[in-house]
Amino acid sequence: MTVYAFWNNKGGTGKTSLCFQSICFYANQHPEERILAIDVCPQANLSELFLGGLANEGSAKLLARQGEIPRATIGGYFQLRLPSPYSPSTFSATDFITQPSQYNNAVPDNIDLVCGDPLLELQANAISTLANNQIPGTNAWLAVVDWIRDLLEPIKGQYDTIFIDCNPSFSIYTQIALSAVDRLILPVMADDSSRRAIQNAFSLVYGLKLPSDVYSTYAFATRLKEAGRPLPQVHAIAKNRLTQYMGPASAYAAVLRSIDGDVTKLLQSNPEIFTFEDREDGVVDIRDFQTTGVVAFARGCPLYGLQAGRLDVMGHRVSVHEEYRQNCVAAMNDLTSML
Repeated sequence: MTVYAFWNNKGGTGKTSLCFQSICFYANQHPEERILAIDVCPQANLSELFLGGLANEGSAKLLARQGEIPRATIGGYFQLRLPSPYSPSTFSATDFITQPSQYNNAVPDNIDLVCGDPLLELQANAISTLANNQIPGTNAWLAVVDWIRDLLEPIKGQYDTIFIDCNPSFSIYTQIALSAVDRLILPVMADDSSRRAIQNAFSLVYGLKLPSDVYSTYAFATRLKEAGRPLPQVHAIAKNRLTQYMGPASAYAAVLRSIDGDVTKLLQSNPEIFTFEDREDGVVDIRDFQTTGVVAFARGCPLYGLQAGRLDVMGHRVSVHEEYRQNCVAAMNDLTSML
């Protein structure tokens, strides 16, 4: 069983949209596998997409799952853990799992989902407090960041591949997610804030280039290593939302070359944090999905299943060009082939 996470320390890089499409493409191409998606983001956009998107009442369906007893979300599971943070109480993991194809027939039926939940933001302070408690004989931080590992333990034999969508912040719930991950997918865009964000990501996850040794004592990487736990490895860097204007002389191209240079240097200095040895093997270009993507996400539909032509989206007629759709599918096939 391999666990992937989509994460970057910057919002707006298309992380959730790439995660949704990657999971659907992967599940469609591997019908013999069981896939679990876990939405560890308080916005829960991934869950809304799986449950039908804006046009098919994905939000209302998510609210219904949040209204179940117990609450059928990652927040519902965390709520169960708050009274017993350091050793899991008796629970049934299936209480928190949804089969999205029952709500959205565009989604492959070999995908299960643990829905996201805005409760995560409310829970974060309490969880952080529990993680920082000093308890003789107990590593409180490790026990708390193991919550998703604990959730997966009784069901790990049921799934072949797990995908986690993470919030851009490095809040405690993001650390809980990343501590359970084998491989990281890092989406970036052609702007300098994306370059800084990917540098921040390496600092936050791997403790690289921290401004002081004081920080390294409390760093995520330090604490996991002290517990004998492996760190997730960077498996792919997706240059997302590239446009036809990113020619070799453009400012966009200069930023992307800078990101390439940063990755090349890290491959030389810290090869253990990557699953690939050559930068070309770990970087994939994703063209901007444009209107095709807007329609697909509004409908909660994988790009491979979207029809070309004039389509209705929330009462508006929108044109999806087949050539553009095929370009989007080709880009997602390139990314999915790396999984």
